[in-house]
Amino acid sequence: MDRIDAMKVFVAALDEGSLAGASRKTGRSAAAVSRAIAFLEAHVGVPLLHRTTRSLKLSEAGERYAMACRKVLADLEEADRNAAGERSVPRGTLTISATVFAGVEILRPIVDAYMDEFPTVSVRLHLLERPVNLVEEGMDLALRITHLPDSTLVAHRIGEVRRVVVASPRYLAKHPRIVEPADLGKHQLIAMTHMGPESWSFPPQEGSSVPRAVAFTPRLVVNNVRAAIDSAVEGHGVTRLLSYHVAPQIRAGALRIVLADAEPAPIPVHLVSPYGRLAVPKVRAFADFALPRLRARFASLAKEVEMAPDAPIPPRRGRMSAG
Repeated sequence: MDRIDAMKVFVAALDEGSLAGASRKTGRSAAAVSRAIAFLEAHVGVPLLHRTTRSLKLSEAGERYAMACRKVLADLEEADRNAAGERSVPRGTLTISATVFAGVEILRPIVDAYMDEFPTVSVRLHLLERPVNLVEEGMDLALRITHLPDSTLVAHRIGEVRRVVVASPRYLAKHPRIVEPADLGKHQLIAMTHMGPESWSFPPQEGSSVPRAVAFTPRLVVNNVRAAIDSAVEGHGVTRLLSYHVAPQIRAGALRIVLADAEPAPIPVHLVSPYGRLAVPKVRAFADFALPRLRARFASLAKEVEMAPDAPIPPRRGRMSAG
């Protein structure tokens, strides 16, 4: 059996979530799909999948092998198009990574518009709450809302976001004033699992170099941004999120920012791609299409937060505007 064909079947099984799905997608019989995966497992000498009657689960070796397969297949697809003289025409499948909230609320409408503009390109939008190695996992682009480490990635700056502490006006009216970070110990806190479930850090006070850490026992811990927003809007406590998460609620007056003077430095937003990928037409076309739209969207969200009605504390001074 051809190893490349077997890799295609293997990846199809992962994408579809079952051997039956891979059979439908590839047009092969169920027996042929099973033979292709068995062929790969015999070739590498270890099990790649744990099979059940309802689902597939990658083994540890299978996870590494799947990343390599996706990269090999993507490179072959690109080589075929280049050899056919399609360098200037965006074609094929574009893979993009983002966090769930940013992907759904910000990136997805831009992806839809991009596909309307370039009907010869398909998109796989991976929404993941974990670090993604773009090269190893075969991704073309990623929307990153974080301070970027030195790397071989090519980064296009989009703007910046604030890390804000918010609560509803109803909650704030019924509970002690929040003037400094230590006051949070008197409040019901709604924490995110990936944004400090047991403590929040704030910049040092003037004249000190030691960051201020506020430890707490949260009243509610969630792993979904929308759940934290809704709970705060309904008056169940104070939460800490990124400004773009809550910009509509702040603009509408459903949430108010507290401790604005104690905010950390803003977090940059970038569209990143592996070195060399921008030479690929589908990637370059998306970057050219998406960057102005992303910049305009993040600038608009930043303005909504800055112009919040009746904010109890003015916005933090000295911040660069998103752009």
